[in-house]
Amino acid sequence: DYTKANNYWRWLKRKLKSENNQLVSTTHGFKFVAADGKKRLSDTLDSAGVVELAKNFPNTNAMKFLDWFLYSDNSIDGQSKKKAYTLFEGNILDSIEVGTAKGLQQIHAYLFGGLYDFVGKIRQKNISKGGFQFANAQFLGNALKEIEEMPENTFDEIIDKYIEMNIAHPFMEGNGRSTRIWLDLMLKKRLQKCVDWSKIGKQEYMHAMMLSPSYNQTLKELINNALTTKINDREMFMKGIDYSYYYEEND
Repeated sequence: DYTKANNYWRWLKRKLKSENNQLVSTTHGFKFVAADGKKRLSDTLDSAGVVELAKNFPNTNAMKFLDWFLYSDNSIDGQSKKKAYTLFEGNILDSIEVGTAKGLQQIHAYLFGGLYDFVGKIRQKNISKGGFQFANAQFLGNALKEIEEMPENTFDEIIDKYIEMNIAHPFMEGNGRSTRIWLDLMLKKRLQKCVDWSKIGKQEYMHAMMLSPSYNQTLKELINNALTTKINDREMFMKGIDYSYYYEEND
């Protein structure tokens, strides 16, 4: 969170300064207009400076950060995330069917096109995660038809439908990232709302999803408390994509 990050940065600056590290002095090279209208010095680094700073992180997360900062765009998730951003920029979302299996396939095909050879295709194999067995591939076609026919007029109905689609897990990979966009499109169309995913922590979301097949109230409360009317807000959409992909990262 912002406060913790700010405190950590202040501590790190003091540490680097005590070591006579020149990196700290280079961060004061820019002035930005603050909320009070005055130009104030800001801590700013170029990409080379960020890499140098990361090398001075006094913990084991430095290499993880550098790997993300330098190479994430070349990973499947990095490339897929860039595709996800353009969903908003190109108004592509308006062409996607809402609340249908076809709509979910459209989202999946767009996010992972050129990255997987099974994009938008319903899986033919059984899959599981964390000991949970998703819908049997043999009956997946019928399951998706039943999910499509589920109502989506109220918040409870929409979340029930989302839970069932998660249980179906129709693709070999990329289900969560695709289905969260699918959920937001239903909420936007039916309730003129969407989820501010930044208000939902990764662990609490994962826990609620794990419980949802047998107890859905935790997930409903979590999502209901994070709803916003900023359905056409670019920053809200981009932030949602960032959090959605973050949920899928391995700890």
